[in-house]
This record gives sequence, structure tokens and C-alpha cells, in this order.
Amino acid sequence: MRAFMIAVLSVVALATLSTPASAATLCEPGELCLWPDSAFRGTPARLTLSNTNPDECVPIGLEARSFVNRLTRPVTVYQSPERSTEGEFDTYPGNGTYVPSAPFIIRGVQIWTY
Repeated sequence: MRAFMIAVLSVVALATLSTPASAATLCEPGELCLWPDSAFRGTPARLTLSNTNPDECVPIGLEARSFVNRLTRPVTVYQSPERSTEGEFDTYPGNGTYVPSAPFIIRGVQIWTY
């Protein structure tokens, strides 16, 4: 019985180690974070108002499949790296929008002014 309990605890510990940290701890307030994999996995691209001009569509340099908007402004995510309405696009509110599985691969974003 003791060996069984040790085995169960080992599996639980390994599962905990392989679970990604919460997106809230990975993306700071004032950031738009975009991950290359769903469920906030991989190395994110981080956009802020200090490194991205509002109202301009910018390519993010990766193909994102999940993202968190912790900016105070809404953002539009685009399937195309340019501001193209020929592909998919959608706008998400600021102040804590968590999207663990984007509805399409994101290649460009636009941060909106108020």
C-alpha cells in the first residue's frame, strides 16, 4: 500500500510540473502576450504601448495560437500579418481577456486607442 501511495504521489507531482504556469503570472498588467501554442505554451511575444504604436497593425513575428490581453485597450487580432480583412480577424476587450485557444492562427495585431 505504501509503494502504491508513493507511485500515486509521484505521478501527481510530475503532472503538476508539466502544467504551464497560469497565464496571469506569465503576462503582466499592461501587456498583450501571444503564445505560439494553445494553452499559453511556448515563448510569448509581448507587446506594450511602449513598443507598439496604437492604431497600427503590426506583425507579431510568430504564429500565435493563444493570447492574453492585459492592456487597458481593446486589440484586434488578424490572421494576416497586415491589417487585412480578407482573412479572419476579431476584436477583444482589454483589462484581462484570456484566450487559451484562438479561433485562427494570429499573425498580426492592432492595439486601439479609446
